[in-house]
Amino acid sequence: MKVRFAPSPTGKLHVGNIRTALMNWLFVRKHGGKFLLRIDDTDHARSTKVFEEGIYADLAWLGLNWDETARQSDRDAIYQAAADRLKADGFLYPCYETSDDLDRKAKIARSRGLPPIYDRAALKLTDAERAAFEAEGRKPHWRFKLTGQRRVWTDLVRGEQPVETGSMSDPVLIRADGSFLYTLPSVVDDVDLGVTHIVRGEDHVTNSGAQIEIFLALGATPPALGHFPLLVGADGEALSKRIGSLSVDMLRDEGIDPRAVNAVLARIGTSDPIEVVQSMDTLIESFDFAKVGRAPARFDVEDVRRVDAQLLHGADYSSVQDKLVALDADLGEDFWLAVRANLASLDDVKAYAQVVRGPVTPVIEDPAFAATAAALVPDGPLTGESWQAFVAAVKDATGAKGKALFMPLRQALTGMGHGPEMGPLFALIGADKARARLKGEAV
Repeated sequence: MKVRFAPSPTGKLHVGNIRTALMNWLFVRKHGGKFLLRIDDTDHARSTKVFEEGIYADLAWLGLNWDETARQSDRDAIYQAAADRLKADGFLYPCYETSDDLDRKAKIARSRGLPPIYDRAALKLTDAERAAFEAEGRKPHWRFKLTGQRRVWTDLVRGEQPVETGSMSDPVLIRADGSFLYTLPSVVDDVDLGVTHIVRGEDHVTNSGAQIEIFLALGATPPALGHFPLLVGADGEALSKRIGSLSVDMLRDEGIDPRAVNAVLARIGTSDPIEVVQSMDTLIESFDFAKVGRAPARFDVEDVRRVDAQLLHGADYSSVQDKLVALDADLGEDFWLAVRANLASLDDVKAYAQVVRGPVTPVIEDPAFAATAAALVPDGPLTGESWQAFVAAVKDATGAKGKALFMPLRQALTGMGHGPEMGPLFALIGADKARARLKGEAV
């Protein structure tokens, strides 16, 4: 078994791209096959090395390793040989219409209530008429001649899937400047590189009918096909206009754990719950196309953030230490265990590190209460048990209880009205800083 993920290095990978990559990767890893990364860089004007390197970095960050790499810009001779074969066998024919000619034909068809299908006028041209166009300087584009038959396959996701090629225009495979459109190189690569299964979005269903015929024209067996529903936003609207703001590097820069991204994108639109998944092995074991629904999959970046927070809440110190160092917030294991349950994102840890290190501007509404509490801070090193004894002493001295007791102490010691449990935090702050803050000092 071999699948392929074929991004174009013309922009950053976004969540829609990654979902396609992930579907392919989970499927082929479950069945012990190979994952091909094919760089579709035939658009020379827009393809860049920077975007290509970004593809490698994003996939590596997500843990989506690949077994083979191919680059379409290195394979022009193979595509040309396939094109020559299709021309010789009568499957590709030259067309001389301009864009204006084709637009005019489409408008006429629509005005008559007909679908704007190409009328194959080029097949009726005589040798003299073609020679006249050539003499004018026109260069032909080349269309693939569809059979008009009904093509049916058993889709991995959708079940039996028919496509009527008679209701389609013969697709253009080669532009007038001689460059190839996406379809021909893609099919030739799938044949030449041994791709056995194509897994992609359902927007390619109709294209599959024409592609099956190109496979057959090249004497190849079409790969198995699977088409899953596309992503929509949480509001049900298409993501196409907002997809740029959902790039993989944005999530990485936000400090999101890649496991959160994988867990959400693997599970949305399926019967499995969106929840913390600690390893890719778990996602591989649970992956099944039978679980994929037919409705569009709703993507909400808040689901990613929620799962990311849940991962943080259970993360061991050793697994995050390097990240804490990078954030200048590594205050040891006791600190991490004290604050992790209150993190919405890893970046939040910086604020709690500031609480421990200082300076903190105390929030004191009742100076007399705070002064009494300051005098009751125990001497010497504080421990996890020191907080309860301290609170009990303040309660006895002031008569305060409940929120009236705990909130003024939290606000004075941390400058915040919420946060981690105060027992461990009190020990980390230490007696000297605790006493000073209760006296109103910004330390």
